[in-house]
Order: sequence, then structure tokens, then C-alpha cells
Amino acid sequence: MRIAVNTRLLLKGKLEGIGWFTHQTLERMVRRHPEHEFIFFFDRPYDPSFVFATNVTPVVLPPQARHPILFYLWFEWGIPYMLRKYKADLFLSPDGYLSLSTKVPTCLVIHDLAFEHYPKHVVASHRMYWRHYSPLFAKRADRIVTVSNFSKKDITEHYGIAPDKIDVVHNGAHAEYKPLGWEGKEAVKSKYADGCEYFVFAGALHPRKNIVNLLKAFIAFKKRQRSNMKLVIVGRLAWKYDEVLEMKEEMPFKEDVKWVGYMDVAELSKVIGGAYAMVYASLFEGFGIPILEALECNVPVIVSNTSSMPEVAGDAGLLVDPTNVQDIADKMQMLYKDEALRAKLVAAAPEQVKKFDWDKSADLLWDSMMKCVKQ
Repeated sequence: MRIAVNTRLLLKGKLEGIGWFTHQTLERMVRRHPEHEFIFFFDRPYDPSFVFATNVTPVVLPPQARHPILFYLWFEWGIPYMLRKYKADLFLSPDGYLSLSTKVPTCLVIHDLAFEHYPKHVVASHRMYWRHYSPLFAKRADRIVTVSNFSKKDITEHYGIAPDKIDVVHNGAHAEYKPLGWEGKEAVKSKYADGCEYFVFAGALHPRKNIVNLLKAFIAFKKRQRSNMKLVIVGRLAWKYDEVLEMKEEMPFKEDVKWVGYMDVAELSKVIGGAYAMVYASLFEGFGIPILEALECNVPVIVSNTSSMPEVAGDAGLLVDPTNVQDIADKMQMLYKDEALRAKLVAAAPEQVKKFDWDKSADLLWDSMMKCVKQ
């Protein structure tokens, strides 16, 4: 069988949620199924490390699809042409887009519907495109995969898709994420947090990640505790981050907030592993991979009580209302002062992470793809 895959978000040094899902599942899948040929469609020159095995044929298909007009050209003109050219038996699209102009069986991965819940957080052109096409994509797909039970319910309710057409394939965590020993933690604290304990946040910086409320909560925490605790923020500036930059310069205790930018997995796993706790008060997540990464490191988490995050954190996290700064600050203080509570959350982490595994995810995604061609 010849399987075509949209791999435009496999970007060296820029892998985030969807990119990691694509990378981790495909890397396993192509090696487990050497009897099949995989055609990877990139929208720009690709890094050779993404050609995971000899049964992968990489193809560069311009233009670089990062704007609604280019989305349309890429998916409605370029993809159908390439599917015909390579005589594809199946098309896998792991980033929420597909082509309405082909009859090739299609497995579509929809990670979340954040733009439906927080439309103002997205630029107008993208919002209009997604709101128009995403319901059409969901109906056209032969099979839909999503990354949490919450997102499955959300897709069903928003787009009227039958639940039995949607398969849940959870994210996993990279193997680099594991508990650090005392010396490792001390080295990380010395490098990034002036030798002090710290809370950590990891993720691209845009409004949905709720960084402004996180900073306000940290200020409230510091005013109460007067401790040496730091806040380390890891992630690139994505979009609509002006208010974050303004707070960065003008907030009290700004010297206790460490902004370290985007990190590769090897370094990020250390920064998360060395943390006292992760604070991930995002407004909305289809999954929330950083939460799982923290738990893999036996680092307790403070997460929002919305969308998929309680599902991922389980008994290893404290839940907060992300719109309530006081609640976030209270939970930070609670975890800081109550070592028994922190130890209880840490003890719950190993059991929770057993639910999420990239090997299992790759097999489940393959099963969903096979349902497309058997229909």
C-alpha cells in the first residue's frame, strides 16, 4: 500500500504539539510497516532526519502553506495532484487540514477546536478559514483521530460527527523526559534560576496560554511568601504577545522571572525535570503535552480545570480556574507550603503516565488509518 502523509509541520528545531505528534507516531509507524511505502509531503526543504526509514519518499510541494490562501492552494490543488501522481491508496493529515478535492481515503487528525472557543485569540483571516473549512473537513474525512476524550466530545458536539467515526489517540512524552537526580536538579537550578527552586511553564506564548494571569499569580504568590522562588518560562513568542512583553518589563519581581525562549528536547527535559512544580494554567488544550512531560519527570502540576487538562493530569495535579488569578496563586502557595501534598502528587505521577505512550499511540493511529481503507 502507498500512504501519503502531510508532513508540513515537521520543522527542524520548531517542533511543538502537532509537530511532535506527527514525528513520534510516524517514526514508529514507518519502521513497523516496511512492507508499505510512505510519501511525505513537505511544503519547504526538509531536514534529512525526518526521513525515518528507507520506505519513506520525501517530496517538497510548494508553496509554503502558512496563510489561508496558501492553505487552499496547497490542499485543494497541490495535494490532489500529488495523490494522483503517486497513486496513493490513503492520505493521512495530522494537522487538522485535508483536501476536499480528492476521493482518496483520508484519515484526519484534529487536535482541538480552540479557535471555536477562543476566536479572538486567532487572527481574523485564519479564524474565517478554519470556521468555514473545519466542519467540511470533519465531514469529508473517512476517519477522524483526536488526542483526548474531551476533544472527541467537542468535535461531536460542534460538528455533528458521529462518535463512532472518531478514534482517540493520546499524545505521549519524549523518552528524554525522566526524573532528575539531586545533582542534576542543582545544576539546572544554578543555570536557570540563580540556584533557587522554581515553578516552570513551557509552551508557545500566545493568549490562549494565559501567561498574563500566570505572571499576575506569581506576583501575588511572591507578595505573600517573600521567598526566593523563581518562575522559569520556556517558549517562543508566537502571536498577540504584546501584553506579555509589557508585563515582562514593568511587573514587580521581574528579576525572579526567567525567560529562556524555545529549547530543544534535551535541554527542556532538564529544565522541566528540575522544577519544583509546573504551572500550566492554559485557557484551553486539546491535550497539553507539557503536562505529561512534567509528570514523566515526577514533577507535580498545577493545571486548569478546563478542557482536556484534568484528563491528562489525573491525581498528580492540582486544578485551578485559569480566569481566577487568586486561585492560581492560592494553589502555588498551597503546593509551596505543604510538602506532604507535593509528595502525594509526585507519588501519583508514575501511575498516571502509564496511560500515555507513543508506541501505543502509533499502533492506534495505524488502526484508525486501516479503517479508512476497509470501509
